[in-house]
Amino acid sequence: MAKNNDELLKRLLATFRVEADEHLKAMTSGVFALEKAAAGPEAAGIIEMVFREVHSLKGAARAVNLKPIEALCQSLESVFAALKNGRLPVSKPLLELLHQANNGLGSLLASDFATSQLVPPAVAALVYPLDQAASGAPPAPDMARPPATMEAPAATAAVHIGATVGTVRISTAKLDRVLRQVEELLSPRLAAHQRALELRDVAARVAAWKKARTQIQPVLRRIERSTARSGNASAQERMELHKVLEYLEREQLYMATIEDRLAKMNKFAARDQHALAGMTDSLLHDVKEMQLLPVASLLEMLPRLARELAREQGKEVELVHQGGEIELDRRMLDELKNPLIHLLRNAVDHGIETPAVRVAAGKPSHGTITFAVTQHDGGKVGVLIADDGAGIDAERVRVAARKPGEGAAGEDHRLSEREAQALVFQSGVSTSPIITDVSGRGLGLAIVREKVEQLGGSVSIESQFGVGTAFQIILPLSLATFRGVLVRVGERLFAIPSAGVERVARVALQDIRTVENRETIVLDGQLVSLLGLSHVLEIPSPAAGATSAHVSVIVLGQDEARVAFRVDEILGEQEILVKSLGPQLARVRNVAGASMLGSGQVVPVLNMADLLKSAVSHAAAPLAVSVTGQPLPGAKRSILVAEDSITSRTLLKNILESAGYAVTTAVDGMDALTTLKTAAFDLVVSDVEMPRMDGFDLTARVRADKRLAELPVVLVTALESREHRERGIDAGANAYIVKSSFDQSNLLEIIRRLV
Repeated sequence: MAKNNDELLKRLLATFRVEADEHLKAMTSGVFALEKAAAGPEAAGIIEMVFREVHSLKGAARAVNLKPIEALCQSLESVFAALKNGRLPVSKPLLELLHQANNGLGSLLASDFATSQLVPPAVAALVYPLDQAASGAPPAPDMARPPATMEAPAATAAVHIGATVGTVRISTAKLDRVLRQVEELLSPRLAAHQRALELRDVAARVAAWKKARTQIQPVLRRIERSTARSGNASAQERMELHKVLEYLEREQLYMATIEDRLAKMNKFAARDQHALAGMTDSLLHDVKEMQLLPVASLLEMLPRLARELAREQGKEVELVHQGGEIELDRRMLDELKNPLIHLLRNAVDHGIETPAVRVAAGKPSHGTITFAVTQHDGGKVGVLIADDGAGIDAERVRVAARKPGEGAAGEDHRLSEREAQALVFQSGVSTSPIITDVSGRGLGLAIVREKVEQLGGSVSIESQFGVGTAFQIILPLSLATFRGVLVRVGERLFAIPSAGVERVARVALQDIRTVENRETIVLDGQLVSLLGLSHVLEIPSPAAGATSAHVSVIVLGQDEARVAFRVDEILGEQEILVKSLGPQLARVRNVAGASMLGSGQVVPVLNMADLLKSAVSHAAAPLAVSVTGQPLPGAKRSILVAEDSITSRTLLKNILESAGYAVTTAVDGMDALTTLKTAAFDLVVSDVEMPRMDGFDLTARVRADKRLAELPVVLVTALESREHRERGIDAGANAYIVKSSFDQSNLLEIIRRLV
């Protein structure tokens, strides 16, 4: 009996999580809406809506005996009752308290609360100010916050099917399983089409055979008549010839029967293939429709994140989103979550200025970040992330992108302003003066581009210095199946996603030009590089056969990049189901996966973004690769660690020595400065709070010394306030790592970047 009760409780809690997540999303959106419409006529309606959601959540929590959630909802309900009756005015401190309460509920929903009966201190710390506010006491401006260990609510493991009364909840795992099975029907559909083509070919061959055979029988008849008149043939020979003629006549009837059966099989196969294709397409479309969710379900999490990031940095940000009603594949939304968070962090940290700077520039004190989702032709969707901040300084990006030892006259001086701005997508390029837990490592935008390209999309950037920046992401509406162009290179077949194919063409050999030792062709009045696909894929080139006056090319384009690839044959376009190559081949350059044709042949599906990058590198192959600035084999980088705590000093020393660095330690800033004057080091890792000389002063003294001015300094400290980080920037530190979020991989990754 106890086991049955446990199973029932698990099912109830799973159902409660889904319901509670929906209530909490509505409550969070409502509080943000109330923040914008506090004094407007719609405020009453918003308060009523949130009041009902809180009441429903409280009842659901009570049904499964979850006291902490019930207690917090009870206090929230009292606050909204006071707001509804006009006894409590909407104020900034109150809105801040409501945001904290929603965060607390989210943390409780994300925790393991199956046996939770007592109200934890973190919840009690929220209940008290809520009750005080409901009783009429003005909320204090600095409210108690939930501990840092409280996390955001976990993603729900169910989705809604249908938008009207007949709504059911289905586990996403089950839905994914059904979708995979339906997508697998594409293979037998393609196979059925292939069988129908093969039957048609057999019928054509039989018809050709019949035509050739009909020419033999009259010849044999003439031979029979001739031998009978001449008398040259023996009776035995005439008899055998007669038997051959009789066999041919019987065979003609047999062939007619075969031809008739083949015609019927052809007809039935074509009909069955057509029916299977129709049912498969319809079923796949319906199941994909089930996977579609409004983009608003993803955008709902962004306002709170923007608010917290802006508050940490002393900035004011308003988040505006449009097109939330547009639907995308749920799997696409899941994959898009991290890129959007990176772009939001980038906009708040790099784009939006502080209120004082904005006012001095003639802008409103608060910055605006816009998320706009729009439908595009060809089954694509666009996501625009724009801010009205400082914009991108192309010259700073050029400097940040230069390799060590490369002077100002490097290759970057040739780039246009837009091309220079696009360098921010390169890994390791950052214009931030310091590395923090939010930004500065130059990885965020590189991750964005990599993830978007993995989804079969593209990302571009437009920015005007001092005005703002906009990132435009173009994505397909769904994953897995897509249209692909089949090409042949030698004896090998490859599939290329149609979304990236601008055109296919046959180009006359005489129209191929050589520009700067590179083959090019002219398309739409522009020169386009021409490369052999076999050369880019680094596979053996097909043996030269019969010469032709034309070559087949397929032109790929992404953003402003266009490259034409020479292939031996373009076989056509068809629906393709992409399969991963498995964990052993998780990332193969130029290959996105594999697909099975109707014939059963497995063909690689090429990665368009990789192909374009490989094409650029092959086009520049004659250029020598510089290794200037790389450490000599076996040479160790030397690091000075300044830390007054013997425990922290020993920990840092062990971490760095295990990573292959030569480490020297100092007990405080003064000791470190003395050591720096007696030996050469590649980097300094320093605590901030130390006797005699702290880390800030040590950094400032290092920057003031001409011999040490370029020495990288990493500050590792427990001081995590914005003021301390800004002081670290002012002192000249290259990185500022907070010990509360410190881990050794984070430290080692930063050091690898700096040395």
